[in-house]
Amino acid sequence: MKIVVIGGSGLIGRQLTARLLEKGHQAVAASPRSGVNTLSGEGLAEVLSGAEVVVDVSNAPSFEDAAVLDFFERGGRILLAAERQAGVKHHVALSIVGTDRLEGNGYFRAKVAQERLVKEAGIPFTIVRATQFFEFVATIAGASVEGERLVVPDADFQPIAAADVAEALADIALAPPRNAICEIAGPERLPFRAFVARHLAASGDHRSVQADGTARYFGAPLEKGSLVPAVAGEARLGATRFDTWLATA
Repeated sequence: MKIVVIGGSGLIGRQLTARLLEKGHQAVAASPRSGVNTLSGEGLAEVLSGAEVVVDVSNAPSFEDAAVLDFFERGGRILLAAERQAGVKHHVALSIVGTDRLEGNGYFRAKVAQERLVKEAGIPFTIVRATQFFEFVATIAGASVEGERLVVPDADFQPIAAADVAEALADIALAPPRNAICEIAGPERLPFRAFVARHLAASGDHRSVQADGTARYFGAPLEKGSLVPAVAGEARLGATRFDTWLATA
């Protein structure tokens, strides 16, 4: 089966393409590096020719509110129109757990817009909402520094290894379309503070990490369950534990 991975040169795209190839499929990594651009349409007709499945794991080059909204809206329309023309039978889109609960964050609003386009495109689909990646915890820590300490939201967190995201996406791409949203998350649900503190300790950083109910997550206020699966027990859980990942990262 030919499967095109949009955003195939990124963190998830590279691993997903490799897993699909290992499973014996014709996996094609598509990105501006390979001459495929969803914002201009360049290369889409050629790469989608003969494709049965498209997995969109692309990411905006800028997180500025207007730019990221344009990326997911304009790029999404162009990509989905090209898929309809090519007769693609299953569109898989990677989104974020909680994206519809954080209206104060421009990136999350843009992902909501992307999801809406996918649902309305007329192509059988599966939207996969993932929790934040282990690989993103360092960025979160860096954005939480206040003087000699780190202050993070008083919320739950359930991050997942990028490798587990890629494995889940490979399985979903090879399964029938769900025409629905599914969620994937890491195996541990703990306070936000616990993951950041463990990351710091693993890197030899002894600064304190404090939870604050008024702290914002990249501009957005958080409720206790904003960033974890909506219904406990229904999400697919990755196998990799955070401490295991830290030991090898």
